[in-house]
Amino acid sequence: MTKDMTTGSPVRLITGFAVPVFLGMLFQQFYSMVDTVIVGQYLGVHPLAGVGSTSSLNFMVIGFCMGVCNGFAIPVAQMFGAREESALRRFVTNSVWLCTGFAVLITVLVVSVCRPVLRLMNTPPEIFDYAYLYIVIIFCGIPCTFLYNLLAAIIRSLGDSRTPVVFLAISSILNIALDFVSILGLHMNVEGPALATVISQGVSGGICLLYIRRKYPILKAEKEEWKPDGKYMKKLCFMGIPMGLQYSVTAIGALVLQTAINGMGSAVVAGVAAAQKINAFIASPVEALGQTMAPYTGQNVGAERIDRVGKGLFQAALVGFAASAVCFLTAYLAGEKLVLLFLDAEEAQIIAYAYRFLLCCTGGFCLLTLVNTVRFTIQGMGFSVFAIISGVMEMIARVFVAVVVAERFGFAGICLAHPAAWLFADVFLIPAFFYCRRTLRRAKAAA
Repeated sequence: MTKDMTTGSPVRLITGFAVPVFLGMLFQQFYSMVDTVIVGQYLGVHPLAGVGSTSSLNFMVIGFCMGVCNGFAIPVAQMFGAREESALRRFVTNSVWLCTGFAVLITVLVVSVCRPVLRLMNTPPEIFDYAYLYIVIIFCGIPCTFLYNLLAAIIRSLGDSRTPVVFLAISSILNIALDFVSILGLHMNVEGPALATVISQGVSGGICLLYIRRKYPILKAEKEEWKPDGKYMKKLCFMGIPMGLQYSVTAIGALVLQTAINGMGSAVVAGVAAAQKINAFIASPVEALGQTMAPYTGQNVGAERIDRVGKGLFQAALVGFAASAVCFLTAYLAGEKLVLLFLDAEEAQIIAYAYRFLLCCTGGFCLLTLVNTVRFTIQGMGFSVFAIISGVMEMIARVFVAVVVAERFGFAGICLAHPAAWLFADVFLIPAFFYCRRTLRRAKAAA
């Protein structure tokens, strides 16, 4: 069930790995989109705006959890590439201890501050209660988020990107069924889709755990390997926390941007919420390439195949540029029709907001391609701190757009926020990659 990515054609390995990751993201985005479609069509504009207004706050917290899990999997990939199986298992067991602690701590913390944070974000009064109810339930499910994302990241670090897709497919079907049951059958409001998301992710994580115990003997740890070890935990935190903070720091800019959007009224909030759901769906190919680069790079660094890292990054970027062009074309030709999945055709102004925002975002996907492929490559090389710096660059750009540009140009300025953030990050990440590669080459020569 594992795959060695240290030999063979980089572009074939990367695309072969990325396709299942892409399919998994489609499933993930699909059931997230179903939440929004059902809320928009059956509950109305205000519940839709309420759910959508929490997206940046959701990303800041859940993104941190996902980033930590992906970071914890990098030493696992490196040990797999180096063929050090005992060390690999120790990294896995220590990551379990750390994730358990993080899950409890973060859940208690974020649930307790949801209401004041939503007030600070200037959430419109007519959608506040919807936003609060939805996001509190999502945050109560953080342990499920850690369970699935850690196990999926470990499986991917061993070169298997297909298995998590199967579990996500099961989760997606369950989530959709629960959406309809909760809203149409039980007549629940936004709490229905929120509970459906948490339950489905918990089921997916549970199935993943059972499967690992049966199918991955390389991960079967002895009693001694289960003991918490400060040395392993320190390295895991050095890799995982910066990756998590990168998501959170990036999301701070998104929170400021969302605050500016909230100040423009619920029509703009609803339009941007619909556009962001579509944008996340369309961006899946580019995001999948990025997530592929971390295990690919980690395995090759562990095997001391530094030459394959740069070659793989270049080829992945070319594939990403081609995918970006297809994404923009899709948004241009079908964007307005896709928006109608979330909104009634009579909401002409909201549809116009959504379409404009969507075109601006997809038009910058070539920049997003570099952000994802270069950033995850750097992280796979072991330089996770640079992820925080790139996140700070994105945050600065989004805050500047939200505070300065949007103040002068209104909604047109809001539409430029994400492309500007990706450009700022690329300005840092591209030189940073060459520095990291040079550092690894010098370390290898000195060894």
